Amino acid sequence: MKLPKPGLFLLIFLCVGPISANIALGNQPTVTIEAPADVIKGSEITIRITIDHSANDLIHHVKWVQVLVNYQEIVWREYSLFNLPEDYTFRIEIKYRVNEDTEIRGEASCNLHGSRGPTFLKVSAKK
Repeated sequence: MKLPKPGLFLLIFLCVGPISANIALGNQPTVTIEAPADVIKGSEITIRITIDHSANDLIHHVKWVQVLVNYQEIVWREYSLFNLPEDYTFRIEIKYRVNEDTEIRGEASCNLHGSRGPTFLKVSAKK
């Protein structure tokens, strides 16, 4: 059996190496939620959802982001290789009026590695 020339191995390594390294070093997105802990009932707050992921390219990227407030979906963003997030770390800002104690739930999923599960933050509404 005749073995291929070393140049063929180099070509395969140069083409497949970066792809497999990206997959091997990948992770699940991290979601951080920022909002005030206590507010006066009826106040409008800004909720900041920060998504951090090791890659956002054609092969490996955030697939979706979901934000729920008191079990109601207020944000759903879906990404694809033709609609990628703007960077490895990106932010979504939401204005929300707090009329009761509020639970915020954020989650993001990677197209290759899935989700690490939801992140929660509670906001107390004071009279």
